[in-house]
Amino acid sequence: MTTRKIDFSDTHSFSPFFLDYIQQKDSLKKFYHRFPSVASFGDQLKDKANFSSERRQLLVQELTKQYGTLPITDKAKQNIAALGNPKTFTVTTGHQLNIFTGPLYFIYKIVTVINACKKLKEAYPEYDFVPVYWMASEDHDYEEIKYFRLYGKKYVWETEQQGAVGRFHTKDFKNLLNEIPGEISLFKEAYTKNKTLSQAALHYVNELFGQEGLIVLDADNRELKKSFSSVIRNDLFDHTAKVKVNEATQTLQALGYHTQVNAREINFFYLADGLRSRIEKISGGFQVVDSSLKFSDAEVEKMLFEEPEKFSPNVVLRPLYQEMILPNLGYVGGPAELVYWLQLKGVFDFFETPFPMLMPRNFALVMDAPTQKKFSKTGLDIKDLFQEKNFLFNQWVANNSQHGLSLGKQMQVLQTLLTEVQTQATQIDSTLTKLVAAENQRALNGLERIEKKMLKAEKRKHEEKLKQIEAVKDALFPNGSLQERTDNFLNFYQSDPSFIRKLLDNFDPFDFRFHVLAYD
Repeated sequence: MTTRKIDFSDTHSFSPFFLDYIQQKDSLKKFYHRFPSVASFGDQLKDKANFSSERRQLLVQELTKQYGTLPITDKAKQNIAALGNPKTFTVTTGHQLNIFTGPLYFIYKIVTVINACKKLKEAYPEYDFVPVYWMASEDHDYEEIKYFRLYGKKYVWETEQQGAVGRFHTKDFKNLLNEIPGEISLFKEAYTKNKTLSQAALHYVNELFGQEGLIVLDADNRELKKSFSSVIRNDLFDHTAKVKVNEATQTLQALGYHTQVNAREINFFYLADGLRSRIEKISGGFQVVDSSLKFSDAEVEKMLFEEPEKFSPNVVLRPLYQEMILPNLGYVGGPAELVYWLQLKGVFDFFETPFPMLMPRNFALVMDAPTQKKFSKTGLDIKDLFQEKNFLFNQWVANNSQHGLSLGKQMQVLQTLLTEVQTQATQIDSTLTKLVAAENQRALNGLERIEKKMLKAEKRKHEEKLKQIEAVKDALFPNGSLQERTDNFLNFYQSDPSFIRKLLDNFDPFDFRFHVLAYD
């Protein structure tokens, strides 16, 4: 497998907000603490050194419970135990519980945190670094997680369940498992031997990455929520997060950025089996939206003490929850994730919690051998493939035609001539100005039509080559989208069981460029 890297800006796939962060634009620096580099982790280690031993022991205790009787690798077991040591820290990524792992970039996120921990261990051998996958088990957006795409076909998990998806039972998976082609024994075992979607995800992620020491954390947990209760109370009664996020949002928008999240007065959902719905303040207490549930202030205070697991943070406070229960140094995320974190630093500062370094995950496009062979015959540069399809075709034809296809020079000559005619006609009679202008435009439009006809005729001469280019483009950008956001890793893993190993060997977590991996 060969690797080539492309600047993010050359892919035309990322927002100016994300690109400005990657380029460390001065105006954004006050919205984060440190930009991620191996060297900058030294100071981050000092900031997180005061993570309490009590929180460490609680984390080890709850992780041990979550893994239960699941077969666990020695490396993962060692990493869980190591989290009790004051010289052990984490690098974390998080993602929804998409069925069968969802799009490719889920795998890329985890590979990034694993490789980042390896690099950090080399640079700081006196410390240990544990890669963590934070399961978004409390998310309730079933529509986003219910499908995946394999070999061009969309497979959907149909269920009537509601609430936090991590609590969904897996009984409904049997029919879907029978539809999927190829070797999927890992997933059959995960979805049939485990009762909930969270347990199934823990099972298969552990099987895929346990040898690398990856730890999977389900934060839908009573004891972990209890350690977060002071923040929950502040949000319910004082609404500090809304104030701090709004301040950052206003400043970012004034700089011209489109922000990702809006803080609410209360940034928690009420969580129970079959229900995850927003909590709102009402006169004399609180209500749960789209339900009949209402609580007095005193009842909520009691719930905070006795049932903290019923409070589920939204996108604004989930990151703080993560950083308060993990000895975490950096968060690995996608472009939309990282820019919404930039709205949150004021919240972290208020709650005196170190703001993690925000690391972009590895981004990649993978060419299988047949596609690589076709691509090698096109004469294109890999960057060309990121262009819109019709633009790509026109560019290729223009570069490979034996004839001049542009009438730009002729249009300039004609424009000069027509301007002279218009000046002369206007001098004779000013009422002729509009008539001459219209005739001028008609003449220019005629040349444009001729130019388009010439290009179309030339395209017909290269029809076979353009079909070849289109086949490559469609294979790498299914449905016009980036491959990593559409296809599932089984597209490669079923034919190459060492696919994940190749990703681990070829991705550089601190090289913030787009990776193109090609099979030889």
